[in-house]
Amino acid sequence: MPPGDKPEVSVLVPALNEQDTIAEVVERSLALPLRVQVIVIDDGSTDATFERLQPYCSQITLLRNDRPQGKGSAIRQAMPYAEGEAVIIQDADLEYFPEEIPKLIRPILDGSADVVYGTRFSHGLPAAMALPNKLVNVLLALAVRGLYFHKLTDEATCYKAFRTSVLQSMDLRCRRFEFCPEVTAKSLRLGRNIVEVPISYEPRSKAAGKKIRWTDAPDAFWTLLRYRLWKGPSGK
Repeated sequence: MPPGDKPEVSVLVPALNEQDTIAEVVERSLALPLRVQVIVIDDGSTDATFERLQPYCSQITLLRNDRPQGKGSAIRQAMPYAEGEAVIIQDADLEYFPEEIPKLIRPILDGSADVVYGTRFSHGLPAAMALPNKLVNVLLALAVRGLYFHKLTDEATCYKAFRTSVLQSMDLRCRRFEFCPEVTAKSLRLGRNIVEVPISYEPRSKAAGKKIRWTDAPDAFWTLLRYRLWKGPSGK
């Protein structure tokens, strides 16, 4: 990105023990046909994640925690550094493809949307996704429809893009994976329509390092319910 040019998108990459994929995530994000700011948050990795990021220090913003704080905390930590017109979350494990970021942020850049989600389920549930995860995803979509009267096929997708000022206005409180339901709830309570765009997806197994579990579902449902009663940006 040429010096002095404002980024079109800030790509936030929370990473915990992702030494095998983190360099590729950064390279593919930097190669996008956009003015890109990449912010990586090494959330207390004990493997070589931080070392693998050193060759990119002049091209990215690198934040580091001594011990894991959680995905939500990592995103909140990165937000003050986000300079792009849009901001998107990119997992470090390559279940999602960075090359699809331009189509996700396009509605934000052209002014037709403030919040865009990448849906994994436009052609049904992925065959490789574990059955408990499929069930939780269906129930989360139903919960959004029941609580917020908004049709959403993929509430728990990683690919959530926002106009940066909109995300900054939400006064996020999340610490772990409840980031997703919190921003879903607050987007809808703020009157921001969530636009869905089909994306590709390759599920990663627990053995391969996937961290979220179906057992995180109770927090997600509670967060959706809690913020149904949200009174504004203060989160009170």
